[in-house]
Amino acid sequence: MSLPAFLFPDGDLLCEGNQVSLDGSEGHHASAVMRIRAGEEVYLVDGNGRRATCKVLAAGKDDLQLEVLRAQSEPFPGKKVTLVQALAKGGRDEASIEAATELDVYAIRPWASDRATVRWNGQKAEKGVQKWAAKVAAATKQSRRSYLPEVAALVNTKQLAQHVEDAVQGGTLVIVLHEEATVPLMDIPIAEAEKVWLLVGPEGGISQDEVDLLLAAGARPARLGKTILRTSSAGPAALAYIAGTCGAWNS
Repeated sequence: MSLPAFLFPDGDLLCEGNQVSLDGSEGHHASAVMRIRAGEEVYLVDGNGRRATCKVLAAGKDDLQLEVLRAQSEPFPGKKVTLVQALAKGGRDEASIEAATELDVYAIRPWASDRATVRWNGQKAEKGVQKWAAKVAAATKQSRRSYLPEVAALVNTKQLAQHVEDAVQGGTLVIVLHEEATVPLMDIPIAEAEKVWLLVGPEGGISQDEVDLLLAAGARPARLGKTILRTSSAGPAALAYIAGTCGAWNS
């Protein structure tokens, strides 16, 4: 069984022989919830590719004292893919970003699309991003990743189109997953791109006006297959395909 992982942002301290303290919410979870005790080993990851195998020297009420046994900096596995996920009801958007994190997504951006029934207005936008970030952090630890995906600010379709245009001009391949697209995802030259964005709409789909706006900004439409996937599974399915075809799962 693999070691449990905890987030430790100060990666500079994760060097062999160092003694470090895991406190705060991570320390509380490790000591009080998971009941990790002296003598056990855990992973500490900084969210930027630094991973340390550590031995617990002492367990307090809300913290662990650890010694770094081994530490290494890991390259990002596979393609750097950003998932632009439309808000969706029933927690399907959260299910998507959790699975995407387990599948090594690089970054995540919430999208207030035209047909989304969920709305983050005012302070809800900030709280929504914070909630997504917490979900992503939990999935990062569950999957033992050393990279923590960034959750960017909420955008509407007009704002997203501008981001898409800027990204395309910078060499990013932007793909709109759309059920009416005629080109399958497997025919898009993903392997040639350094960075990829995947745009996934809500349960009601992406409106034609949105498709036109995004394509005008430089995005390319693609379909996953003959079946219609839910918004919770479309992004993860595409990420799994990219990981399998671009070699991330071969390392």
